[in-house]
Amino acid sequence: MKCQTVMGLIEKIAPKKLAENWDNPGLQVGNPEQQVKKIMVCLDVSLPVVQKAIEKGADMIISHHPVVMFKGLMSIRTDAWVGKLIQALLTHNIAVYSAHTNLDIAQGGCNDILARMCGLENIDGFVPCQDYPEESMGRIGYLSQEILLEDYAKNICHSLETDCVRIVKGGRDMVKKVALCSGAGGDFISKAAFCGADVYITGDIKYHEAQQAMRQGINLIDAGHFATEFPVVRALAEYLRTEIRKLDQAVEVIEDDISKDYFSIVLK
Repeated sequence: MKCQTVMGLIEKIAPKKLAENWDNPGLQVGNPEQQVKKIMVCLDVSLPVVQKAIEKGADMIISHHPVVMFKGLMSIRTDAWVGKLIQALLTHNIAVYSAHTNLDIAQGGCNDILARMCGLENIDGFVPCQDYPEESMGRIGYLSQEILLEDYAKNICHSLETDCVRIVKGGRDMVKKVALCSGAGGDFISKAAFCGADVYITGDIKYHEAQQAMRQGINLIDAGHFATEFPVVRALAEYLRTEIRKLDQAVEVIEDDISKDYFSIVLK
């Protein structure tokens, strides 16, 4: 199967046109015409992930986070992290394709997966996209019944397989209406409060964002960037297996099973 065909399968569910203007989705490394026999799906293209791909004989990596993010490369020095990474990919002829904010926004993407894992029903869009108002970043919905904030936070830990979450008690003790945004969604706290959500789930909450939630009377659950996005790896791998079977192609799809959250917890 050509790399271009795999790219088409990803863009079928996460069109590049949905990506935010600052984002850099698409083919990061490689040639659209190169042949692909084994694909690894991951969240981040880290050196350990690339080494694992090499060991497993993968010739294409599908990632959520792009290799080249907000700033373009001014040089490729192989004594530096990014240069070493690109050198390894090129040496072993491994293509890399990334679907970032377009996969966050897409139907069936990161936020829909997170909403299901958080127990939401009657799910709707949360923050409409500027260029495509029928699509949205994040999701909003309801739990089947009210639950104490602390108990719901424990459920989130279990569902997302994370050791802990942080909570901000800015609203009422019982929660039912839930807004969420995978990754780093601190910018949408006011929107969640305006929509009447009892709790807003996201990652990477800063101190002053927590203060803002207190002032606006809304609870927060900071489940972390990694935990709110890593579930897309399994879902995307399953999607690719299904689509590749339809094409009757002998391409194997494997998942990153070595990556962990960069943060760890130390208890006193």
